[in-house]
Amino acid sequence: MAKQSAPNNKKTPLGNPLGNFSSHVITVLLIILALAGIYSLFFDQEEAIPDISISELAKDVTSAKVKSIDVKGDDLSVTYIDNVVKHTKKEPADGVAQTLVGLGVAEKDLSLVSITVKDPDGMSFWLLTILQIFGPLLLVVGIFWFISRQMKGQSMQAFSFGQSKARIIDPNDQSQKVTFKDVAGSKEAKEELKEIVDFLKNPKKFLDIGARIPKGVLLMGAPGTGKTLLARAVAGEAKVPFMYLSGSEFVEMFVGVGASRVRDLFKMAKKVAPSIIFVDEIDAVGRHRGGGYGGGNDEREQTLNQILVEMDGFEPNEKVIVMAATNRPDVLDPALLRPGRFDRRVVLELPDLKDREEILTTHSTKRPLAEDVVLHVIAERTPGFSGADLANLMNEAAILAARENRKSVAQFDIIRSIEKVMLGPERTSHVLSPEEKKKTAYHEAGHALVASILPQADPVHKVTIIPRGRAGGYTLKLPLEEKKLQTKSAFLDDIAVSLGGYAAEQLIYNDVTTGPANDMAVATSLARNMVARYGMSDEIGPVVFEDTEHMTPFGVEIGRPYSEEVAARLDREVSRIMREGLAQATQIIITHKKALDGIATKLFEVETLEREEFEKQLVLFGIEPKRKKVGPGLVIAE
Repeated sequence: MAKQSAPNNKKTPLGNPLGNFSSHVITVLLIILALAGIYSLFFDQEEAIPDISISELAKDVTSAKVKSIDVKGDDLSVTYIDNVVKHTKKEPADGVAQTLVGLGVAEKDLSLVSITVKDPDGMSFWLLTILQIFGPLLLVVGIFWFISRQMKGQSMQAFSFGQSKARIIDPNDQSQKVTFKDVAGSKEAKEELKEIVDFLKNPKKFLDIGARIPKGVLLMGAPGTGKTLLARAVAGEAKVPFMYLSGSEFVEMFVGVGASRVRDLFKMAKKVAPSIIFVDEIDAVGRHRGGGYGGGNDEREQTLNQILVEMDGFEPNEKVIVMAATNRPDVLDPALLRPGRFDRRVVLELPDLKDREEILTTHSTKRPLAEDVVLHVIAERTPGFSGADLANLMNEAAILAARENRKSVAQFDIIRSIEKVMLGPERTSHVLSPEEKKKTAYHEAGHALVASILPQADPVHKVTIIPRGRAGGYTLKLPLEEKKLQTKSAFLDDIAVSLGGYAAEQLIYNDVTTGPANDMAVATSLARNMVARYGMSDEIGPVVFEDTEHMTPFGVEIGRPYSEEVAARLDREVSRIMREGLAQATQIIITHKKALDGIATKLFEVETLEREEFEKQLVLFGIEPKRKKVGPGLVIAE
């Protein structure tokens, strides 16, 4: 459910007036130089025609050198036998033939010359004269008019600061229309939003019974779950104008601009009502007020105040529905969430197995798939993926197929793209030494072995020592079924699995490397959350010590909400959980030392073990692979 791209309707930002003025002056100077070059070229061509006297013309006519004479007023253009053109003048009162006869030219010689008389165009003469006089003056006036017009345009942009930057999607624009059919999954969210669509289509049904449709709908969910796409689908289903912008676009460096843009936005929406206003990432302006950040005249707070007034103030907006999206609802101001403003909240969760399969189907419609592609298997291997992740997954698979000059996307391409999206591309050029390769094999074998023994750990689907992204190797574990709740025992098993690589290195080499650093960081964070957030410690008890209430609007923790003595107890409890997890992992590896050696040796040879090959290794050493339960006493292989 990736967000669709928005049309580029951004207004030109206010630039530097001095810089714009300089650029205009340079442009005008270049135009003047070009005109001067053309003017000089024209007159150079005019001066290239030589002038002769009328007596010389008479001698040349007598010598039969002249072919034709063009007469235009008192100007004579003489063309010679060799096509050379010369220029001369005659007396104003006499004709050209009379003048030449008076200079001794015989009539028989004159009859050999073609004489053409052209009447002078009085209009062109006067136009040329006026242009020569007033042309430079008009050019200067035009230059100043051009510069003043550009400067006026720049100054007028200062008055457009307070105008809304919202982009508008017309309901008749089929190229950008989105409906609920284009949104896979999110069934509960779509059911909630269908009431909004029904109201926009048929408000009388609700008004007759005295019902009031919610003025604001807040879409909450993790990034990539399709909040913006759902908002566009509401507008597409209702066939009403859809105005959308980001919360950060309200705020500028000048105080009052954001509030002005909010007023202008609602004014636009009222003109085309019924309509939908969508504000993406509203937490950019809707955070808690009164934090003391930015002073009493904080621009962000003034913008939020204006939003509150427009949504539920003295002037009702019955036919304007405001939708907003955020992945941080915990930091929003309480006044924004009260009834009458954002009084309906729609939660978009990460898609489950069935939803993931629907999303994959949607994103594969325009891609040619090979016959071996089974999207249900891909959906099973992508727990925790959002709609945007799945869209990126299919795109990466298409890129991999195109890179290998194939015309269709195969199952192997999609499987590889899962790991690429999760961990990054393979680092095939990163060659490990035999000793490092062996240590990495034992490290990953330790993770995989502990995960296969502990009952609450997820089964292993793949083990590899090929570097990918920032990981030198990895063990891919996937749950047997979708889980919404996590138990304490499952957390403890996950911590032991994370420390399985550390325990294997310590047992085999009596030393440790920097490889388990990330594993220990993940395990430590999980242990601290168990103690301080989930109340899963027998020593501390069911008490929550760390939550988002002690965070500033900018996500910074404001001190510790507990004493130093409690902090020391928390640290000791986290250390105890980590030590017990390490002891559990070490005991498993000691007990199944032969299985560890066998898995590591096989991994050293082939570098990658898929689930089937890995489970064969487990069976060789008497370890039963995990299976999914489907009924009393019945199991099936994954």
